[in-house]
Formats: sequence, structure tokens, C-alpha cells
Amino acid sequence: MTEDSKKCLEQVKESMSGTISFFDKELQKVHAGKASPQMLEGLKVDYYGNPTPIEQVGNINTPDARQIVIQPWERTLVPAIEKAILAANLGFTPQNNGEYIRIVIPTPTEERRKELVKKVKQDAEQNKVGIRNIRRNANETAKKLKDSGVPEDEVKKLEEDIQKLTNEFISKIDKMVEIKEKEIMTV
Repeated sequence: MTEDSKKCLEQVKESMSGTISFFDKELQKVHAGKASPQMLEGLKVDYYGNPTPIEQVGNINTPDARQIVIQPWERTLVPAIEKAILAANLGFTPQNNGEYIRIVIPTPTEERRKELVKKVKQDAEQNKVGIRNIRRNANETAKKLKDSGVPEDEVKKLEEDIQKLTNEFISKIDKMVEIKEKEIMTV
């Protein structure tokens, strides 16, 4: 196998791994009644006029499976954090006691659990499309290699390897969905 072929395969693997990592982070944000600091990831708080990630303005802890406690480094930020959580419409209401914010995660109803599973499956499908797009681009690169003098049988082998990687990563997504679905539907 030529250097160009190896390089192409490594790029495919790296891109597909990136898609899997992204999907894993998205799955962590989906809560099934269990508290997790990742649920607040990406939330921005107005910190003296600057939108700042919530994890940079205080400590986020989960004292038990149903609660998240946010202890800001400055007491003056408590109302701003509360406002940011409410504005994000995450499905829960923060409790402000003046020093910290406590979020009690409600147990999702059966209907809500089914909605969450549906959302997870939609996200999975989008990520599978991403994997297939990576495959398509890699196959185009393989065809260009053929035009630049790489033997046809090596290009065929490269395309087969790309397909194997695609199948492998799509099955990883399916397994991740299966695990998350089980987690969501377990009361």
C-alpha cells in the first residue's frame, strides 16, 4: 500500500473517530433522570457583559443522582446563572438560595423518555450521514489517486478498507444508541 493510500485511510479513521467523539458528547447531554454536569455544557452566563461558559464561573457538582449544585465563585453571579439556566429551557427549574443554585432533575415521564429516545435516534442518523459523507469524500480521493498513477487493484483495496471502516463506525453508533436507549427507558 502506498503512502497516499495509508494517509487517506488514516484521515478517514481520524474523521470518523471525531464524529464518534462528537456523538458521545451529545449523548452525555441527554439526561434520563440522572444528574450530570455535562447537562449544563455549552451554557453561557452573562459575566460582566461577556457570555462565559458556566463551568468557568463556578463549581458544578452532583451530590446525588437527582441533583446538580452550582456554586459560583462570586455570589453576584447567582442571579445571572439562574437566568441563563431558565433561558436555555433545559426542562428543569433552578432553585436559588442566594449562595448557590440547586437543580433537582425531575424523573421523566414515559412520554418524555420516548421523546428522548427519538431525539437520540435522530442524532444518531445525522452522525451516520456524517460518516457516510466522510466515506464519499475518501472514495473521491481514492479515485484521484487512481488518476495519479496508483494501481487500480490498490485503489479497489483502499475503497474496500474505507467501506470496512464505515461499517465499523456505523455499528459503533448503533451500539451507543442501544446503550443510551436502555439507559433512558430504565426507570
